[in-house]
Amino acid sequence: MSTLDLNTATLISNRALALGREISAAPLTVAVLDAGGHLISLQREDGASLLRPQIAIAKAWGAVALGKGSRAIAADAQQRPAFIGALNNLADGKLVPAPGGVLIRDERDEVLGAIGITGDTSDIDEQCAIGAVQAVGFKADAGLM
Repeated sequence: MSTLDLNTATLISNRALALGREISAAPLTVAVLDAGGHLISLQREDGASLLRPQIAIAKAWGAVALGKGSRAIAADAQQRPAFIGALNNLADGKLVPAPGGVLIRDERDEVLGAIGITGDTSDIDEQCAIGAVQAVGFKADAGLM
């Protein structure tokens, strides 16, 4: 199994921010976590609001913790709100069921970690996450249906 290192996590974060600038997204915050849910890289653009780091980390953390992109977690929250609420309680509130948390997979489909982005609409956040992961040669698993 491959691992994410600081250099790779920073490349992913930088690419996500560059994609955001290319489409004139609102100021983004990007978190990259390893497969154990540990923070490797966190970048917050100038103008991003106060709670954005926690949201970005939570989107990525939920993806790693549940083994699926946060879009799928958001769908679960719509279909089974009590279950996702209970999971969030178990997770001490560290779960944000909204698109923007994307699993990072290697060529063997093993999970290396996740990226979480917040700042614009959830769809734009997710678009930047997917593009950044793919730009460095990994597979992006957003939990798309």
